Amino acid sequence: MRAVQYMSVGDKPRVVDVDVPEPGPGQLLLKVTAAGVCHSDLAVMGWPAEGFPYELPMTLGHEAAGRVEAVGAGVSRIPVGEPVVVYGPWGCGVCRMCARGRENYCPHAAGLGVFPPGLGAPGALAEYVLVDSERHVVPIGDLDPVRTVPLTDAGLTPYHAIKRSLDRLVAGSVAVVIGVGGLGHIAVQLLRRLSAATVVALDVREESRELARRSGAQHALPSDGSALEAVEDLTRGLGAEAVFDFVGAAATTSLARSMVGRDGDLTLVGIGGGTVEVGFESVPFGSRTGITYWGSRSELIELIDLAREGALDVHVERYGIESGPEVYERMEAGLVKGRAVIVP
Repeated sequence: MRAVQYMSVGDKPRVVDVDVPEPGPGQLLLKVTAAGVCHSDLAVMGWPAEGFPYELPMTLGHEAAGRVEAVGAGVSRIPVGEPVVVYGPWGCGVCRMCARGRENYCPHAAGLGVFPPGLGAPGALAEYVLVDSERHVVPIGDLDPVRTVPLTDAGLTPYHAIKRSLDRLVAGSVAVVIGVGGLGHIAVQLLRRLSAATVVALDVREESRELARRSGAQHALPSDGSALEAVEDLTRGLGAEAVFDFVGAAATTSLARSMVGRDGDLTLVGIGGGTVEVGFESVPFGSRTGITYWGSRSELIELIDLAREGALDVHVERYGIESGPEVYERMEAGLVKGRAVIVP
């Protein structure tokens, strides 16, 4: 089968021929119908050789949708032919976090050699992908897999972050979304659906601000000093109840810190290398500053239910598998609007 692989540290990804895997006990083989391409892959491919955590070559792609092609012994609840999406952050399955469905925070997975597909395990930018357990797939019925597959990360990650702040996002509150790309434009939609907050979206690119407007943002502004003044006006100088930074660079974390108000939430989601100093006088009183990673299994199920209700409109660009390396180049150049999806 054809697959997009990261061959060695420092190389560009390539499309290669690899064997179709066979499912062992408890495993499922999916014929991939759609696979999302994520900006975090660029970060992985930018890591140095020293301390690189994954075995190479590695098939990329941690957003997966497919039809069950075959199952191993012991799989009883998911039949062959079922259309599904894959829950990506696999955990050990038995610790306290995993028992709560929060495998994204499993403290044992990496030590046991349990890695997400495309982030250690063979990923979904291929014609077939192997899933380790039926607990890691969610049936999607007749939903379009191309528009649904980004929900497994680009949707699940902001959904998890936003749910942590919903108690603050009451009528009259302000929520700020910094970075309106694949995750940010879904975050805008989720905030409008789940909360009564006024949504302010910030991005350096006009086309991204237009995407934010189409996604429901009441305000879409350049992410610079003028945005800080605008948020101060909207909040009567009190600051936003929640700020979600989907870029995470030094410039955006500084901006986010300046916008959050007392008893507000500042959540860093992007992995751009920025930091926020937290101390008695460096952040507003009562504020919570934190980082999140992906989301829980139950939250993915909730997202699929929202998709069935027609609550989400994910902007996607479709590509064939042979275009995989080009997609990463377009992404690195900032040319992808919304989420890029490979359709084998």
